Amino acid sequence: MGKAKEAVVVAGALAFVWLAIELAFKPFLSQTRDSIDKSDPTRDPDDAPPPPPPETDAGDADKDD
Repeated sequence: MGKAKEAVVVAGALAFVWLAIELAFKPFLSQTRDSIDKSDPTRDPDDAPPPPPPETDAGDADKDD
């Protein structure tokens, strides 16, 4: 019975430490999780960003008349 009791105590201690870390770093962790949720998993950060689209003015198309 000694090994089972020791395993329960270790599991409880690990759960307590995990909870303490979550509470201590809550602002940092929530900010990080929010930024992960907003990220685009299909974009490769090593790729160069696409060039901006050319600026066109819709009113210029009728000036040739």
